[in-house]
Amino acid sequence: MQLLELLWGAGYMAPGGPGNVARLLDGTQPAGKRILDIGCGIGGPAREMAAAHGAEVVGIDLEQPLIDKAIADTAAAGLDENVRFERVEAGPLPFPGDEFDIVVSSGAMTQTPDKPAMFAEVLRVLRPGGHFRCYEWFRSAADYSGDMHYWFELEGLTYEMVTLEQFAALLREAGFTDVEVMDASGWYRAESQCEYELIRGDLYATVVDKLGQADADHFVENWRMLARVCEAGELLQGYSRGRAPERG
Repeated sequence: MQLLELLWGAGYMAPGGPGNVARLLDGTQPAGKRILDIGCGIGGPAREMAAAHGAEVVGIDLEQPLIDKAIADTAAAGLDENVRFERVEAGPLPFPGDEFDIVVSSGAMTQTPDKPAMFAEVLRVLRPGGHFRCYEWFRSAADYSGDMHYWFELEGLTYEMVTLEQFAALLREAGFTDVEVMDASGWYRAESQCEYELIRGDLYATVVDKLGQADADHFVENWRMLARVCEAGELLQGYSRGRAPERG
């Protein structure tokens, strides 16, 4: 967690920082709106949505330690009147219908196996005309290479990635309108290489201090392979958007 913050900024567990939040919310007019942040992590994006964009935000995540840190850091920032966090179980969202003006996700859909069910839930909790915005990691159409399988092994996480085109089709099939999916892989292809150089260089002593030698070397190897599969075009990044249909 702390190492990701060193790379991606305080409160962030996905790349891009405040600029990523601004790209997610572009065109949604978030001031005064109610936003659900799915997979909120330690709360940096939710706090940015409230502080810089004037929104009221509810962040949800599956992991209690992340929620605990998000709550503590948000209280310390004096934003707990505008941002709250809840730990949730996997499955249906614990909110009534038509509850939010905007739903965002930065990485959560990448690890969601049943995307049609999740998209149906997002559509249910969105008000008519509401926005669904995502920043996610995607796969290419080719079969996974040995490098991708090795990176998955290093990561130790369950990824349920689809192609950009498949993601757009799933959004349309769920009932979203105005669907767009944009490939944004170019910037992170370069960024991941810079991160790798930083981890094995200037940050290496810090990584060793926090993790110990063996885990630090595992972390460095993980990022070497991340940069490699990004450079090869096997691991892609993109933004998607869709809207809940108007009624009547």
